[in-house]
Amino acid sequence: MKRNINKILLTTGIIAVGLMSCNKNKIISPNDQVTSTQVYSTPAGYKEALAKVYGSYANTGNIGPYNPSGPGDIQGIDEGTSDFFRLFWNAQELTTDEAVITYGDPGVQDLHNMVWSSSNAILKGLYYRSLYQITLCNDFIRQSSDANLSSRGISGADATNIRYYRAEARFLRAFQYWVLMDLYANPPFVTDAQAVGAVIPPQTDRKTLFNYIESELKAIDPLLVAPMKNEYGRADQAAAWSLLARIYLNAQVYTGTARYTDAITYAQKVIGAGYSLINNYDNLMLADDNLNSIPGGGTVGEFILTINYDGLKTQGYGGSQFLTHAATGGSVPVKKIGIDGGYAGARTTSNIVNLFPPPATQDTSNFPNNNNPDTRAEFWYPGQNLVINNVTSFTDGIAVVKFRNVKIGHPTETGSNLTFTDIDLPLFRVSEMYLIYAEAVLRGGTGGDPATALNYVNLIRTRAYGNNSGNITADQLTTNFILDERGRELYWEGYRRTDLIRYGLFTSASYLWPFKGGAKGGTGVADYRNIFAIPDADVAANPNLKQNTGY
Repeated sequence: MKRNINKILLTTGIIAVGLMSCNKNKIISPNDQVTSTQVYSTPAGYKEALAKVYGSYANTGNIGPYNPSGPGDIQGIDEGTSDFFRLFWNAQELTTDEAVITYGDPGVQDLHNMVWSSSNAILKGLYYRSLYQITLCNDFIRQSSDANLSSRGISGADATNIRYYRAEARFLRAFQYWVLMDLYANPPFVTDAQAVGAVIPPQTDRKTLFNYIESELKAIDPLLVAPMKNEYGRADQAAAWSLLARIYLNAQVYTGTARYTDAITYAQKVIGAGYSLINNYDNLMLADDNLNSIPGGGTVGEFILTINYDGLKTQGYGGSQFLTHAATGGSVPVKKIGIDGGYAGARTTSNIVNLFPPPATQDTSNFPNNNNPDTRAEFWYPGQNLVINNVTSFTDGIAVVKFRNVKIGHPTETGSNLTFTDIDLPLFRVSEMYLIYAEAVLRGGTGGDPATALNYVNLIRTRAYGNNSGNITADQLTTNFILDERGRELYWEGYRRTDLIRYGLFTSASYLWPFKGGAKGGTGVADYRNIFAIPDADVAANPNLKQNTGY
C-alpha cells in the first residue's frame, strides 16, 4: 500500500478557505462546521491541513465561481475535468503535436484548433484551479507563522516539523505561480500577507512574477528537507532546485534575458543529489510507480516530486485515471492497461510517432513497444490510422499506452481499482534535469561541459534502447535534437507547449502538425497565442486586470 501525505485526507476535516477571486461575491467557502482555529490547534491538525494543500493537486471539486447553468463550478467543467493535472495536460498537450482528442466538451476542440477565446472553459478552469491552490497555500502559510505556533502552545520538535510544512506550502505556491506565469503571463497576485477577500488582487507581470518565484525558491531552499529525506509525495530541496532549473531554461521567454548558466547549476544540483534513471522506461507510469523513488534511503530512482493517486482513496476522473481511460477504446486492450473500459478519446499525431524509428513489426505480443528498438515508443497501432483526417474519430491517430494501471514486473496484476488508477504522476523526474543540462550547455550556458551533456543524453538513450545502439555522437547533439529527445522521453507528461514556445515553433508556420490552427495539414497562427487569455469573468470583475494582448 502507498503511504504518503495525500492519504491523510481521508480522515481529516476540510478547512474553510475561500477561493481567491477578483470579486468578493465570487468567493466560495465550504460550509463546514470545523473552524480554522480548531483545525490548527494541534500538531496533528497542521499535518491534516498540509494534506489538504497537497491533496488539492489530486482531488476534484470547487475550482471557481459557482455557475448553476453548468455541470460544474465553471460552465462546461465537470467534476473530472476539474482535476489540476487533467486541466494542465489539456492546455499543454492538446494545443500541440502531442495530442488530439475526440471530446466535444465546451472549449476542448478549440485548443488543438488554436482558436480558444478568453471564455474557454478549460483554460478558465485551470486558471481558477491554480488560484484556488495558491489560496490554500496562503492560508496554511499564514496559520503556521511562528507567532501563531507560539500562541497555540506548539513548540520544540512539533514546531520544527510545521516549519518544514510551511516551506513546502511556499514551494507549492511557487509552483502554481509558475503555472500561471507560463500559461497566462500576467495573473493577479496575492500572498499570505493579505487575508482572503481583504483586497482586490493586483495584477503582476511576467518578469516580476519570475523574480518572485526565483526569490521564493531560493529563500525556502535552506528551510526544506534535504533531497530524498521527506515523506513520499512531499516537496524537498530537490523539488525547489528542479523548478529553478526549469524556469531558468525558459527565462528568455519569461523575462527576455537568458539564464542558461543558472539552469546548468540547478539541474546539476538535482543530479548530484543522487537521483538516477530506473532501469526500464516501461515501468515509469505504472500502478506501483511509487517504487521508482524511495525517500529516506534505499534504492534511489528518478521521481523527484509526484502527484499521488490511489484507486481506493483518491477517486476522480482526472490525472492518471484520465490518461489511461481517455487513451483507450476500440481495439486498444483494456486488460493490458489494467482498467475496466476506455473512453475512446486521446491519441497522438504522426509528428510524435515519427520521432521514433519504425518498429520492426507491429507485433502486439511485444506490448507495449511493438518491437520498436526505442522502448519509449509505447503506442498501439492495430485499428488506428497514422494519418488524421478527423480529429473527433478515435481511430485517426495512434493510441498511447504509456500509462498503465498494472504492477511493475507483473503486467497482469492490476492496481487496487479498475476504474480509478493507482498511477502517480511525476511533476519532476531526473531525465528532465539531464535534458535541461544538455540544452543549456548547447545554448551557451557556462559551468557545464559538452562531454557531460552528451553523457546525460546517452544515459537516457541507453535505457531506451537497452544498449548503446541508440547512442549519439557529439556532432549529433544539437538543440533541435534535444527538442526531439524531449518529445521522445517526456511525451504526454505536460511539457510540449512550453518546449515548442521556447524553440519558437508553437505558433510558427515553420513547424506544422495535423490540424494545427484548424487546418488539416496545419497552419501558423498569430504569436499572441503563445500566452493564454485571462478569463473574461475575472477581467470584468477586477478593475486591476488588463487582458493579455490579442484577446
